This record gives sequence, structure tokens and C-alpha cells, in this order.
Amino acid sequence: MLELIRFAASQGIEIHASHLDEDVFGYWSPDEGRIYYDLKLTPNEARVTVAHELGHAYYGDRCDGDRADRRAEKYAAALLIDPEEYARLEALDPEQNYLADELGVTVDLILFYEEHFLTRLGDVTYTRPRHGRAQMTLKRFVGNLRPEVSFG
Repeated sequence: MLELIRFAASQGIEIHASHLDEDVFGYWSPDEGRIYYDLKLTPNEARVTVAHELGHAYYGDRCDGDRADRRAEKYAAALLIDPEEYARLEALDPEQNYLADELGVTVDLILFYEEHFLTRLGDVTYTRPRHGRAQMTLKRFVGNLRPEVSFG
């Protein structure tokens, strides 16, 4: 989560934990340049929510909708799930709960990633083209902070 907070700060975005309505995990407030996420979230849920809201910020979304949410979720998946690490972990255990725990994300994001980023042909899995710019920007940023840290 610290890497996401630093990344957001580098983009001029503040991250705030707050008590939100029961059905709201988080939201992007473009007028304030802030992302809010609910204090009740687990660490993995908070991480995915912040990455999702960073997607809304990246695309300049000012309101929610199915298209904007899918795009933000795709951004979050590209930002948080490294395809090589995913492949390594999937070879050990393909169960989604295991993958989510090991990658520090939610099962829902794993399922989204599998649907939108992977193509399976028999026993072979291929990754589809990704949001390279977003993930590479974050990886470069984190690499400049601490070269030994891999953010996936």
C-alpha cells in the first residue's frame, strides 16, 4: 500500500482513509484531487480500491458508469498484478484465493485479471497486451524509491 500512496503522491493525488457509507468502498474526488477508501476494508481490499480509484483519476473520470468502472478495474489489475509473478504462483497453485493472498489483491481482481488479461489454450496460458504505461510508470517510480523492491 505504501508504494501506491507514494505513486499517488507523485501524481499529485492524496489518499485518505475514512468512514464511508456501507456500500461504498472508495471514490475519486477530482475536485479535491483525493482518493477516499473505507477504513473497514481489509488491507487487500484497500489496495485494490485505491488502485481502482487511481484508474478513475488516470482517465479523468468525473462520474461512475459501467464503462468507467471496467476501465478503472483494468487499470488496477495492470497496476497490481505482475504477469510473471502471477504465472509463477499459478504454477504452484491455480486456486484464486491462494493467488489473491500471495499477490496482495482480492479474489474479484484475480477473476477479472483471468477474464480480461489471460487466454488459455489447452494447458498453455497466454497474457494479453496490458496497460503497459500505467504499470511501467509505477514500476519505474518504485524502482527509483528502492531498487530492491518489486511491485506486483
